[in-house]
Amino acid sequence: MERELWFRVLIFHTVTILIMLYSSAGNLDLTCSHQPIIALAGDDVILPCHLEPVTSAASWTVEWTKPGLDPEFVHVHEDGRLLHEIQNPSYYYRTRLFVDELEHGNVSMKIFKVKLSDEGTYRCSLPVVQEEVFVQLIVGSVSSPVVNMTSSTLGAVVLECKSKGWYPEPEVLWLDGEGNLLSAGPTETVRGPDDLYTVSSRVTVEKTDDNIFTCRVQQNKTNQTRETHIHVPDDSFTTPSSSSSPASIFVGSVVGIISIAVAVFAVWKWIRKKISTD
Repeated sequence: MERELWFRVLIFHTVTILIMLYSSAGNLDLTCSHQPIIALAGDDVILPCHLEPVTSAASWTVEWTKPGLDPEFVHVHEDGRLLHEIQNPSYYYRTRLFVDELEHGNVSMKIFKVKLSDEGTYRCSLPVVQEEVFVQLIVGSVSSPVVNMTSSTLGAVVLECKSKGWYPEPEVLWLDGEGNLLSAGPTETVRGPDDLYTVSSRVTVEKTDDNIFTCRVQQNKTNQTRETHIHVPDDSFTTPSSSSSPASIFVGSVVGIISIAVAVFAVWKWIRKKISTD
């Protein structure tokens, strides 16, 4: 009789605990960032996720996966440890959860030294409460542009802007000292084997009050902008550049040779005429 009573009490408590767990799980929300998370290659980034209301996830399995990856497991925390044996090799030693904050419902994941290949959609899931949420990560790469004066003619100067190592593909803008957009030629874009973009652009400018010009390279998706300013001396607009193209050198040489030949012929003709007169 006593054993039967003990068994009934045990069942009652077990059912009560299960009901409480089910009830609390039904009221739980796994909340992650609704906005894309943006990071630059080489930086560390946190994909934020937490439970509402605050509930301990210290004893639960926390899964971070990336759909489309094989294997898709980025970081799986179970029984107080990372299941390294099922983790995708590209994330070895580059991920962590905030273990001390799991009891406060923080199930965010940190990725160290972000790579371009890390970009994509991640899924955070808690199997015990059947909750999952997706987070988008955008990875960018930037560099400062270099501006040079390539040539000049009377009254105008040609400026060239070049910037390497961008991702995603950026756009190039030219501005004068007052921030007004300048009309430039089409941007030349080259994508390297590392998926990084190199962009270059040229613009012809005329003398202004300050002769200050700006090349701006920007990427709207990652909200990244880099720019370089250049001041063109006044005399650059009045003195043609000394650098000449091979074509101009050839033409100049031909003109010089012809001029010498004409001069020699004229002198020879004058001497011959003088001799015949004598």
